[in-house]
Amino acid sequence: MTTLLSPVPFLDLASINELSREQFDVVWERVLKHGGYVGGPEVSEFEREFASYCGVSHCICVANGTDALELILTGLGIGTGDEVIVPANTFIATAEAVCAVGAHPRFVDVDPDTLLVDPAAAADAVNAATAAVIAVHLYGQMADVEQLSRIATRHGLALIEDAAQAHGARFRDTRAGAAGVAAGFSFYPGKNLGALGDGGAVVTDDGELARRIRSIANHGRAEADRYRHDYRGRNSRLDTLQAGILSAKLSLLDDTNSRRAEVMAAYREQLPERCVPVATHPLATPVYHLAVVQVPGRERVLQALDAAGIGWGIHYPIPCHRQPAFSVYAATSAPVTERAAEHIVSLPMSPSLRDDQVTRVCEVLRGAVQ
Repeated sequence: MTTLLSPVPFLDLASINELSREQFDVVWERVLKHGGYVGGPEVSEFEREFASYCGVSHCICVANGTDALELILTGLGIGTGDEVIVPANTFIATAEAVCAVGAHPRFVDVDPDTLLVDPAAAADAVNAATAAVIAVHLYGQMADVEQLSRIATRHGLALIEDAAQAHGARFRDTRAGAAGVAAGFSFYPGKNLGALGDGGAVVTDDGELARRIRSIANHGRAEADRYRHDYRGRNSRLDTLQAGILSAKLSLLDDTNSRRAEVMAAYREQLPERCVPVATHPLATPVYHLAVVQVPGRERVLQALDAAGIGWGIHYPIPCHRQPAFSVYAATSAPVTERAAEHIVSLPMSPSLRDDQVTRVCEVLRGAVQ
């Protein structure tokens, strides 16, 4: 008789959120009682907590991570006629934000081991129109912010962090969010620090930049006079309930990140030789938002995972510079990104993933790549 094995989910959000269920109930009751569903006290409370966690002075909660990047660019005055260096291997939102402010994304290739932006490629891409470099901390690992910072300083550029996948990650002793002039975070439910809906934040040590971004995100309102609008702003806010949820989950973030690291260590021990995990920079402490490996014969591997009831993802199969939406910028060559896009697979990753589930995933992979 065949024993049916239970599925292994790509990400088990129900189990993750159950860890904070009692705190969620408290938040729900408190917000219902005071009725401040937008701009309630939980928002400023979470802003203080998250700024402190990241090691910066200011946090501005916004509607989502894409807005966070766009607001940073707008707050810095980057727009039409400017170029912004963006790694070709990133989620489309990074490039979307650049285009939304009227600037031109200049795609560059990535390091073949970490698949993060290659500082040498970034340096080569700098020209008279370059205004900023976006360091995308992909898969939960910070890019080499030390080299990128030197490049930015040398050319008078803004170093912006896209930290949407890197809550709590470090490069040396610097947390994601504290390495550049500002950083954008996403609190999409699947992130290491995820809300129960959309959400995002900008963090920075620059008080004047923080003031501008807070105003622009709130219809351009002046801080001292809500009827005066100093900027052509927009409506980008995190609602009170989500802020309270995020405060509850922030207290567990380091613990859940540690468990993710244990899961990744188990993968590294048991993966077959031909399934190569993305490398870790020697100065980086990743938080493993994703467990990304490169495999031969990806279609065969995915079929085997499907047959075994094992969840998977691909982050990302079509590089940004090859997307139809960005065909105007298609002159860019990024051979490392293009090769990796054909082989990457994201394996199940969650702080609730059990050791036996990791073993099962690796056993299926072993059979698929022989």
